[in-house]
Amino acid sequence: MNTDFPEDFIFGFGTSSYQIEGAVSEGGREPSIWDTFCEMPGKIKDGSSGAAACNHYHLYKEDVKLMKTLNAEAYLFSIAWPRVMKGGVFNPEGIDFYSRLVDELLESGIEPFAKLYHWDLPQSLQDKGGWVNRDTAFRFTEYADAVSRKLGDRVKKWISHNEPWCVSFLGMLHGEFAPGYGDLKDTLTASHNLLLSHGLAAVPIRSNVDKLEYGIGPNYLPVYPASDSDEDNAAAARFDGYFNRWFFDPVFGKGYPNDMLEFYGNSMPAVSDEDIKAIAVPLDFIGINYYNALMIKQSPGSGLLETESVPMQKVEHSADREIYPQGLYDTLMSIQSDYSPKAVYITENGAAFDDPAPADGRVHDESRVNFLRDHFSIAQKALQDGVPLKGFFVWSLLDNFEWSSGYSLKYGVVHVDMDTQKRTVKDSGFWCRDVFGSGRLS
Repeated sequence: MNTDFPEDFIFGFGTSSYQIEGAVSEGGREPSIWDTFCEMPGKIKDGSSGAAACNHYHLYKEDVKLMKTLNAEAYLFSIAWPRVMKGGVFNPEGIDFYSRLVDELLESGIEPFAKLYHWDLPQSLQDKGGWVNRDTAFRFTEYADAVSRKLGDRVKKWISHNEPWCVSFLGMLHGEFAPGYGDLKDTLTASHNLLLSHGLAAVPIRSNVDKLEYGIGPNYLPVYPASDSDEDNAAAARFDGYFNRWFFDPVFGKGYPNDMLEFYGNSMPAVSDEDIKAIAVPLDFIGINYYNALMIKQSPGSGLLETESVPMQKVEHSADREIYPQGLYDTLMSIQSDYSPKAVYITENGAAFDDPAPADGRVHDESRVNFLRDHFSIAQKALQDGVPLKGFFVWSLLDNFEWSSGYSLKYGVVHVDMDTQKRTVKDSGFWCRDVFGSGRLS
């Protein structure tokens, strides 16, 4: 068949547990740091939480059927650590939900991709220091072992962490995500323990899962200097080190970038050679979450990095970001050049818009259709130019709880009425259906 993508290219949708599941007090689930964070005054834009979300815990069969009608070949979901481990003890009732979900996916011909961590740390571990406590990396390894023992006979693609920058820097140094507090030294310690846990968890998962493919899913921001000046070029390189290289270099065996170690100075915790080796466990693939790019200039006195982002010229905007499809191409080509990964998946890409209300059984979201078409086209170009791109997951299947923005941002290709839980496919969902089914962008 004449297609724009290879025959084995995988098309799918992505979600995360706290954003869609709801049922936070059911099935033996214990509280997570996001349950706690949502109770802090002023942290969530609309004062909401993920307590009910999209009720996917009860409606998962309906959602799997929905994905099948949209021709999804794979589903990237996250497992809620506090649902499957209660007080550090394995919770059979919790894992049973994911076992039933996996069976439902396979019966529908949809391949499960499992993420172990999409930010919902058990509050009981946060009470002991969370990711600042090195012991959490070992508790994560135990959790990974238990889950992969139960699901590894059917789930072959595993991601350790989603966007560790958000967990550490955004969640601690900037306080915008859970847990909402932490200084620079704590943040750097947490980022290291996150990466360490990624490396350590590979050992039991590889033991438990035949034909395993193991990776990690960082977010990536291509950074461009605002001018040709030495100051702006240095500022852009510094931001790139802080956001991108700090996580990519260690997992690809390069250790932490020297320029950033020098920049952070005494705030950087001591790191052993054994840890660096453990972090650099061989990857079967790298997941890339791409949404936007940044233009950076030097700005003395403005925060840790003394940098400032400036508006990009002649770009459109979504509800919360600048839109720059070329940045996806630059991201993929940079990663290929710098790290030569075995395989790459775009594990998140999508946009929030001010969608109109459902009318005549659908939602007309032309802006999102255009966004997806432009980014899929860019991905196709990178594929043609040598990037070993194996799949593309659209973020997100459903309108959901969008973290500190609550329900004010709509990223889904399916509208969800949060009062009735009625699902309505948007035009972008039908666009995905046609592309996923044909492999063609036209």
